[in-house]
Amino acid sequence: MVELNLPPFAYKVTKIDGKPFIFDVIRRKYVMITPEEWVRQHVFHWLTGEHQYPKSLIRIETGMHYNQLLKRTDIVVYDREGGPFLLVECKAPHVKLTDNVFDQAIRYNAVLRAKYILVTNGLEHFTFGVETGVAVVLGQIPIYP
Repeated sequence: MVELNLPPFAYKVTKIDGKPFIFDVIRRKYVMITPEEWVRQHVFHWLTGEHQYPKSLIRIETGMHYNQLLKRTDIVVYDREGGPFLLVECKAPHVKLTDNVFDQAIRYNAVLRAKYILVTNGLEHFTFGVETGVAVVLGQIPIYP
């Protein structure tokens, strides 16, 4: 797998039908390692390890409705009151983080209404604070309250 601009972490990998799978501690199962999943797993461990986000308040690949379509959010971190705190949109390392990617995250957040958005491809990371529907670029990951 590609080396990312994220801290390494201890992980369990297995092969199922000859394909590599990684153990996801939130979903409590092995999931196929795609380039995007590789980024998602690194981001999860970065948030819980380095930034001390509580594992119990993180959901991975949960469904949401956007314009009558069922979409999946990569990672959502909730605050202690159960409100959305951080929406994370992960892309594969080869995907450039363009305005289209940022717009996708902002559209998802129009439904979710998290206070912060993180967009990453594992190599580059952009964090936004969202106030009154306007996304403002931040210099770092928000501290978990």
